[in-house]
Amino acid sequence: MVTLIRALADHGDDVNYCAFSSSLLATCSLDKTIRLYSLNDFNELPYSPLKCHTYAVHCCCFSPSGHVLASCSTDGTTVLWNTQTGHILAMLNQPSGSPVRVCRFSPDSTYLVSGAADGTVVSWNMQTYKLFRCGSVKDGSLVACAFSPNGSIFVTGSSCGDLTVWDDKMRCLHSEKAHDLGITCCDFSSQPISDGEHGPQFFRMASCGQDCQIKLWVTTFTDFLAGRPEDEPKQFIEDWSEEEVSLWLCAQGLKDLVNIFKMNNIDGKELLNLTKQSLTDDLKIESLGLRSKILRKIEELKVKVEALSSGIPDEFLCPITREVMKEPVIASDGYSYEKEAIENWISKKKRTSPMTNLILPSLILTPNRTLKMAIDRWLETHQK
Repeated sequence: MVTLIRALADHGDDVNYCAFSSSLLATCSLDKTIRLYSLNDFNELPYSPLKCHTYAVHCCCFSPSGHVLASCSTDGTTVLWNTQTGHILAMLNQPSGSPVRVCRFSPDSTYLVSGAADGTVVSWNMQTYKLFRCGSVKDGSLVACAFSPNGSIFVTGSSCGDLTVWDDKMRCLHSEKAHDLGITCCDFSSQPISDGEHGPQFFRMASCGQDCQIKLWVTTFTDFLAGRPEDEPKQFIEDWSEEEVSLWLCAQGLKDLVNIFKMNNIDGKELLNLTKQSLTDDLKIESLGLRSKILRKIEELKVKVEALSSGIPDEFLCPITREVMKEPVIASDGYSYEKEAIENWISKKKRTSPMTNLILPSLILTPNRTLKMAIDRWLETHQK
């Protein structure tokens, strides 16, 4: 049996969306406002309605903790609100300025994704409130978004019916026409299914469309994650297995050394203890240049992992490599990159921006000396 317990009629125009946290109900409307209600008695909170948007509010969602509410609007912004005070924490401007139709937090609150009417999708860093990655779909407005329960992938749905799967680094993993007349919503099941006790893990997903159909999908994480580069280390290198060391070697262009390392049972702990002498005497690596390269890569790995575990500011990491920048330069899109990485990107990807996917108006790279000084100071402080 279903019983109506309360009707809320505070908005002055169509109500577009509603969302629950553990203690609150949020609603947003064409009237440009967001309203918050207590779940105890469904009375509106004293600081509600929340007013900031200059046009209709299309979507709202709570962070997993419920402490932050995100709202997105035709005005091209996604606003973050403190749910305890109603104060604005940040206003995130869609790079293209296009109306934002949907927003979602990742399960661990690390990122917020916003999708816009021009097909652009942006991932925002929730620690710095800055843009992390940007992508786009070929056709249609983005109107739906959902994260997998573990946050490793998310999907977006467009008004043209395309369903696109992205990983947490904003790489497009899969895209296909799912519905003929446009997608209206999509979501993941919170419960995984497994192919046997030790088999790969799957998640079920549903998409709904204007073609009067609901489609059920199964996403295989092992398939999607197979495309990831294997040079993204765990924070505890000493716990690496021999196989993980082999994968790391391949990612560094040292595939020819895999058999040598395996024959000598080099795991994570042994990797960290390698020296010029052990490379020469134990692993029989005669080339001085190769020995130097191995040790240099190990040192870079240590710096990268230390940066991850020390909470290094995101702006110190190159958006392409996600490593601490040594020679940061500013490209014509306004973002800073590691010089070698952006030069390689331009040579392979022509003139597109890694952050916006738009054509770079110029190929000139300007040294970012201020950022380099800040990075050097941070490293000196945290590596003592």
